[in-house]
Amino acid sequence: MTIRFGFYGRVSTEDNQDPEASRAWQLHRARALIESRGGEVVAEFFDVDKSRSIPWQLRPHAAALIEELKDPRRDFDAVVIGEPQRAFYGNQYSLTFPLFEHFGVPLWVPEVGGPIDPANEAHDMIMGVFGGLSKGERNRIKIRVRAAMAAITATEGRFLGGRPPYGYSLQDAGPHPNPGKAADGRRLRRLVADPVTSRVVRWIYSEFLKGRGYLDIAEDLTLQGILSPSASDPERNKHRDQRAWSKYAVRVILTNPRYTGHQVWNKQRKDEILLDVENVALGTTTKQRWNTKDQWIWSEHPVHDAIVSVDEYQRVQEILSKRAHGQFSQRPHPTRRPYAFRGVLFCGYCERRMQGNWNNHQAYYRCRFPAQYAIVNELDHPKVVYLRESEILDEVDGWLGTEFGPDRLEHTIAAMAEQVIDPNEAALMDLRKRLSKCDRKLIQYRSALDAGGDPIEISSWINETKSERAHLEGELKAVPAAQRISVAEIRSMIKEVGDVVRLVGEADPDDKADLYTQLGLKLTYYPEKQYVEARINPEPPHVRAVCVRGGT
Repeated sequence: MTIRFGFYGRVSTEDNQDPEASRAWQLHRARALIESRGGEVVAEFFDVDKSRSIPWQLRPHAAALIEELKDPRRDFDAVVIGEPQRAFYGNQYSLTFPLFEHFGVPLWVPEVGGPIDPANEAHDMIMGVFGGLSKGERNRIKIRVRAAMAAITATEGRFLGGRPPYGYSLQDAGPHPNPGKAADGRRLRRLVADPVTSRVVRWIYSEFLKGRGYLDIAEDLTLQGILSPSASDPERNKHRDQRAWSKYAVRVILTNPRYTGHQVWNKQRKDEILLDVENVALGTTTKQRWNTKDQWIWSEHPVHDAIVSVDEYQRVQEILSKRAHGQFSQRPHPTRRPYAFRGVLFCGYCERRMQGNWNNHQAYYRCRFPAQYAIVNELDHPKVVYLRESEILDEVDGWLGTEFGPDRLEHTIAAMAEQVIDPNEAALMDLRKRLSKCDRKLIQYRSALDAGGDPIEISSWINETKSERAHLEGELKAVPAAQRISVAEIRSMIKEVGDVVRLVGEADPDDKADLYTQLGLKLTYYPEKQYVEARINPEPPHVRAVCVRGGT
């Protein structure tokens, strides 16, 4: 008799692991255990880019596996794990295995040679040891990596990765010092001052030292037609407005010490925070936080092009400190509030995400675009756009309950199938954005020529960009024609979300926010028309729009 198995595995990409290779060897190890016993893997649950410290309930595929355990009609009879150290961390095994025992689903692991016996103390001890080893291994890796990066920053000033700050570009700096990585073609990179944007950075520092404020400088830059950091690198800043400079972009430039030519590391750290201080068993989640300036690691000597002097940078920090009415430090974050429409509600004026704002014990959403971006005669936008969550919550839930209820579900799926088009749309959009970036580069290079830059060097940049643009145009023509997504694929997407009617009716605000995100819900608020437009945009896009009319 064949035993049907569900396979669970996990991989983190923090240390550059290959998800496909990791999945393959974990699955191979699991099959080696079960196939000799007549077992067959019929379902896979594999979490990618999820730290082992994240509880099972917060890992998408682990959570889906737990939900399948509750269903007596599940497709598998048992679950097999190829590598317990990747699946369980700390005390996660003791918090998770009782669910397998309760629903009568055996859990197989290679380390015990078959299914875990809940009555066997040795099995329980072995699995507990693996959880402890997993936690210890992660902590050792963290300590070694942080110590190595601190030493590399201080003594070598090596570029440690990430996006280059506005004003810089990346230049090849030779082969990687690690022989193994060098053999794989890995190379070092270093920051070099961009001939166009570095002048903007110098101008920002100069004007600020003359007494001008963030928004004043941002408005001047926008009036001059200078591209903001988001517009200069749109591929990395798809989530940001690219029409104008924001005062926050100016502030980031003024507080970045790397413009002095020194490499600086450890400005931020990742802390593990309890999900619920009243229930430690729920585990922790990782939060990024700012370190104080005395914890920053500076390179001993300048290691890349300096755009401003150390003296100028320090003078700017002194001014900022005085304006903050005391020594500057990162302001503590306010108490976290639940917002059901977190990340899915947009302003109809500027198309930016509206920010949550807790007021009078209620959840509101607001857009303060004119106070943050230096828009000059481009957009008719009120100073503040406000919307109370309770005005639309019942309407949205009611609409979802109707459209995804048993009576309307097939009709909704059919309508989505008619509108969901072109899996190659993402590739087309990417190519168009890269073409636009080439056009922006050409404009910048010509401006540099007009400003008196080296004509020979700038001409070579122009020729390279033109060649790249021609290549992209060829790729654009080669993108296959549009294809439609099948009804079965859409039905599978909806099935992953579960019983939408039940979930919407019973969920708390945080769960609602996760559900709306999984559905691909997008709400756009048009204050002047007094309505909210709702769209369901599951991956891949797109579907038709439906208006939700409520008290607004």
